[in-house]
Amino acid sequence: MRIGIPREVKDGEHRVALSPSAVRSLPDVVVEPGAGEGVGFSDEEYRQAGARLGDPWDCDLVVKVKELQESEYARPRPAQTVFGFQHFGPDPELLDAALASGATFIAFETVGQTGGRLPILSPMSAIAGRLAVQAGAWCLLKQNGGSGVLLPGLPVDLSGGVPAGKVVIVGAGNVGSNALAVACGLGARVSVFAKSEKRFPALKARYPQASFHAGPLGRSLDDADLVISGVLTPGQMSPKLISRQMLQAMRPGSAFVDVGIDQGGVAETSRPTSHSAPTYVEEGVVHYCVPNMPAACARTASLALEAAVLPFVKQLAGGTLHPDLETGIQVKAGKVTHEHLARDTGRAYSRP
Repeated sequence: MRIGIPREVKDGEHRVALSPSAVRSLPDVVVEPGAGEGVGFSDEEYRQAGARLGDPWDCDLVVKVKELQESEYARPRPAQTVFGFQHFGPDPELLDAALASGATFIAFETVGQTGGRLPILSPMSAIAGRLAVQAGAWCLLKQNGGSGVLLPGLPVDLSGGVPAGKVVIVGAGNVGSNALAVACGLGARVSVFAKSEKRFPALKARYPQASFHAGPLGRSLDDADLVISGVLTPGQMSPKLISRQMLQAMRPGSAFVDVGIDQGGVAETSRPTSHSAPTYVEEGVVHYCVPNMPAACARTASLALEAAVLPFVKQLAGGTLHPDLETGIQVKAGKVTHEHLARDTGRAYSRP
């Protein structure tokens, strides 16, 4: 089986799915020139690892990071497998292109979904959660449209002190818990909201300075400086948990980071942005809704992604299908083969 590694073309996407070190452990790999350039892997390093430079879309298995972009819609073909993040739900044209290609698409984000492990999505969610606080702090700066809040505030020995900023985190899963770690580390005042208290005991033990609440958000956003949404159900569209009215009640110049934008986002005002134009202001709130947040720290993210992806690539190259991979098969031979995707997009469901 020939394995292809393309150069990503999505705005601001510099990650690569496999490094030269990983290529060395695989047979017959074709790397598109410049594929690893953004994270410091040269074409020569891939050559020395045994890869050939060429067109990865001529291969049986294409291992990429992000979903197909419009310029790539015509590249997949029947009997080919595309292994990467897919995010078909919010984009009907993307799904149509995948169905028309006749190829098989295995989604990183739903690999292992049945067992709840999500071995490929988890490290990227952790990175996104940690980045969300940094992105939100950046949005709060005056030159970026924010009200000029410094999240750590000032200690009392400096001009009597200034209170720390308030951060509201929606969701206590992988994204939320990592955002919580960074926000508490900065010294912000943090409140975490989730639909159940399942994860609260462990988080309370580590972050006793934060407050935890189960149930609806209510008026909790009114005095927040930064709101971070860490709600994401793999393979399903994000629930709309934040209304326009809730954002209208926030102070102008507050910030909102929607990590779940890949699956449609949790706010009525959410719409995808990009690394080249990451924010917009709506209802007076600075929105940061970049779908590929981990690309901002592309080298760290690439190495973390490779560690999760490589064992599955080896299995696919060897002709085996791990049970975790079965939940990743979202499109095959012109049919939708993931039940949640079929439901959310109104398409017919076929068993993979």
